[in-house]
Parts: sequence; C-alpha cells; structure tokens
Amino acid sequence: MRRPPAKGFTLIELLIVVVIIGILATIAIPKFANSKGKAYLATMKSDLRNLATAEESYYYDYSVYTSSLSNLGFSPSQGVTISIPEATAGGWSASVTNPQAPVASCAIYVGNAAPLAPATVESKITCN
Repeated sequence: MRRPPAKGFTLIELLIVVVIIGILATIAIPKFANSKGKAYLATMKSDLRNLATAEESYYYDYSVYTSSLSNLGFSPSQGVTISIPEATAGGWSASVTNPQAPVASCAIYVGNAAPLAPATVESKITCN
C-alpha cells in the first residue's frame, strides 16, 4: 500500500525562511530608527515655526512680543519643551528641545533679541 504524501514544510525550508526574515530585520531596524529621529527633528522645527507665527500674531494685536505660551494660545507637541527667555517690543528668542530627538536643541531669534545657541541668523531655525 502506498502512503499519501506528507503535508507541511521541511526543517530546511523553515530555517531558510527564518534566516531571510533575520536578514531583512537587520536592514530595516536601523532605517526605522533613523526615520524616527528625523520625525522628532521635524516636530521640533515645526513647533518653532508655529511659535513664530503665534508671536507675530500676538505682536500685531499688542505691539509687544510675549514669553508666555498661554498668552499666545500655543501648546507644543508631545515631548517637546519650548523656552522663551526673551520677549520685548523689539524682538524675541526661543529654543526647543526633545529628549528623543537626535539633536540637542533648535533655536530661533527675531529682532534685537539676544541670539540663543545654535541660532546665528535672524528668523532662521538652527539646530545642533
């Protein structure tokens, strides 16, 4: 009597699939980590751009800049910390940090406010 053919995968076939998945994972994981870092950096820059817009809107209404985020009606993205050390009628400066970002901080200054490192050009967001 003949036996019916066995169904399923052999051990060699399963090992080959596991090796292929392992190789793909070693390629994909670093790419994914780099993408997350870029996303955190983009969030920090976006928050500074939005802060600049809110500051200019506030200046248009009150002829002075403010260092209070609540006065601006502005709330940063999750995990982002914004600091506005100087805000006068002549200008303002701000820095932003995110502990998960690959860079330490980003900064911007406008008008005659003292530049915060790493910002060196007025109204340009710079990160280190």
